[in-house]
Amino acid sequence: MQPYRQLDFLLTDELFSDEERMVRDTVRAWVSERFLPLVMEHFEAGTFPLELSQELGELGVFGPTIPEEYGGAGLNGVTYGLICQELERGDSGLRSFVSVQGSLVMYPIHAFGSEEQKREWLPRLAKGQAIGCFGLTEPDAGSNPGGMNTNARRDGSDWILNGRKMWITNGTIADVAVVWARTPDGIRGFLVPKGTKGFTAPEQKHKWSLRASITSELVLDDVRLPDSARLPGSAGLKSPLSCLTQARYGITWGAVGAATAVFDEALNYVKERTVFDKPLAAYQIPQTKLAEMANQITLAQLLALRLGRLKDEGKMTPAMVNLAKRNNVRMALEQARIARDMLGANGISLEYQTGRHMLNLESVVTYEGTHDIHTLAVGAELTGIPAFR
Repeated sequence: MQPYRQLDFLLTDELFSDEERMVRDTVRAWVSERFLPLVMEHFEAGTFPLELSQELGELGVFGPTIPEEYGGAGLNGVTYGLICQELERGDSGLRSFVSVQGSLVMYPIHAFGSEEQKREWLPRLAKGQAIGCFGLTEPDAGSNPGGMNTNARRDGSDWILNGRKMWITNGTIADVAVVWARTPDGIRGFLVPKGTKGFTAPEQKHKWSLRASITSELVLDDVRLPDSARLPGSAGLKSPLSCLTQARYGITWGAVGAATAVFDEALNYVKERTVFDKPLAAYQIPQTKLAEMANQITLAQLLALRLGRLKDEGKMTPAMVNLAKRNNVRMALEQARIARDMLGANGISLEYQTGRHMLNLESVVTYEGTHDIHTLAVGAELTGIPAFR
C-alpha cells in the first residue's frame, strides 16, 4: 500500500495553524499505524476494536473542545474538524464512535448537566474509561424527533421512563446513555447508567454498512431514575437538536476524510495498473474522473474550513451546518462510487478500502439528518417557509 497523501490542490494546509496541523498529523499517524491494519478484519466480522478506546482517550480525541477542567483538551472547532477528517479517513465507524462520545454525550452533559454530572462523567468519558451513547431516534420517529413516544413520568421524587430507541451507535457497549424523553413539561434529557433495572441495549446485526461499528436498540421498560439523573439544563427539542448540530459539524469534515481516502487509492491504482501496455492513468477517462473528483473534494475542503472558522467565531448557524453536511456527505458518496468503478473488480474487495467507504457513506448520508431533510432545512432558511410541517 502506498503512503497516504491527502489531496491539497489549493494549498489549504497553509490556512491551518501550527497546532491544528500538529493535532491532525498526530491523529493521521495513529489511524495509519493502529487502526487501518485492523479495520478490514473488524468490518468483515461486524465488530468494533473496543480495545483501542483508551488509546483514543490518550490521543485526546474524545470531546477535544471540552474545557480542560473536565478532562477535555480545550481545542478549537477547526482542530476538532481535522480530527474527524482523519478518523473517517480510517472508517466512518471510527469517526462515529468518537463523534458520539464527544458531540452527543460529552457535549450535552457539559451544556445541560449539573456540576455533579459533569464531574462524574466527563473526565472518564474523555479518557475512554467510560463509553456513552445518545438515544433520540425511534422506530417511528427519525426525521421527526418531536414525534417521539419515549416518555418519562414522575413517581414521587423519581422518574419512570418507558420507550424504545433505534439505530444507536455504541448502545450495547455504553456505560451511560443520554436518553431523550417526553415529559409533562416537554422533552428532557436523562442519564441512564448501564445496568439500570429495566434498561437493555441489544445489538442490531445484519448490516452491510457501518459494519465496524456497534449499532443498538435501547429498550426502557419502567426504568426508574432519581431526579439527579435528569439533565437540568435541557429544555425542549432544541436541546437534542443542538447536540446534532455539533455532530453534523464533525461529519462535514469526516466526509472529506473519506473522500480523500478513496481519491488517493484510485489515483495510486490507475498509476500502477497497466492496460494495453500503458498505465490506466495515461487514458483520458481516468484523468477526467480524477479531475472531477479533485474539483469536488477541494470545494468540500474549503466549505468545511470556512464553517469551522465561523464556528470558532461564534457565527455558525444550524442552517449552515445543514448545507455543509448535505453537500460534503453526498460529495463523498459520489466520489466513492466513482473510485469503486475505477478499481474495477478490485473495488469490491476488502483488500481495498474504497468499497468499505462507499458502503459506510450510504449510512452517513442518512443519519444525523437525511440528505432530503437537510435540503428542506436549507430551503426553509432561504424562504422563511418550512416545507416539512
